[in-house]
Amino acid sequence: MNVRKAVIPAAGWGTRFLPVTKAVPKAMLPLLDRPLIQHIVEEAVASGIEHVIIVTYQSRGAIESHFGPSPDLESALEQKGEEGLLDQVRRIPSLADIRYVSQPGQLGLGHAVLTASQLVGNEPFAVLLPDDVFDAGVPVTRQMLEVYERYQGCVIALQEVPEEETGRYGIVKPEKKADRVYQILDMVEKPDRHEAPSRLAILGRYVLTPQVFDALRATSPGKGGEIQLTDALALLLRQEPVYGCEFEGTYYDAGKPLGWLKTSVALALKDPRIGADFRRYVKEMAADL
Repeated sequence: MNVRKAVIPAAGWGTRFLPVTKAVPKAMLPLLDRPLIQHIVEEAVASGIEHVIIVTYQSRGAIESHFGPSPDLESALEQKGEEGLLDQVRRIPSLADIRYVSQPGQLGLGHAVLTASQLVGNEPFAVLLPDDVFDAGVPVTRQMLEVYERYQGCVIALQEVPEEETGRYGIVKPEKKADRVYQILDMVEKPDRHEAPSRLAILGRYVLTPQVFDALRATSPGKGGEIQLTDALALLLRQEPVYGCEFEGTYYDAGKPLGWLKTSVALALKDPRIGADFRRYVKEMAADL
């Protein structure tokens, strides 16, 4: 079955970015001229996804407003003859069929995915975390869908990390199946560096079968008292194969201020509109330090 749907969990408090996230969802923080979550939706669409389910928390209406129509703004831009900006604004609501579901509490990534189960239904789906930004020639989600189409099982994005950083991620015990493709034998959430089964870390892209919902319902709260998706996948792989895709591309962690700044700088340097001028500015700044 083709993967048509994607879930984007965007219900977190964004405490690392307080006080700005007191009123603005973290997923709406800008990367250049687009919010984080628009970059993620565009990756999903570029990968062939048709339907996007965004998991929000109560009264986080900025996300819904961003992806909805803006008749007053469109009228103002039209009157000013700003055709380029008008086209950009009108394009946003038509990116995908976007629906919303509210997560009743901050109970973890696994719980957020489970919250979307009714809208997903009995079909495979992708999960894209808005904190994790990838710069890749072939979208990382598309790379993972190709692995899913070949093996017909859950697929998780993997990247090798330094040993001292294994405690920040879910870490897998892998068995190589093909170039950049592994069958996952076990996984553990944020292990001690001396207990990590490898240095292959799980990053924020998944392709999941609907059987993951039963595994999530059977998963007890883990690290931080939250329902962890990694724990549910560790349970699921006892029943069906789970695969890992060591993706090609560059990963940016935009979920904390320093990482968000690094992501913004990296994308700005590559932007065809401002990249050259920004590069000169960065060199001038570096020379003055």
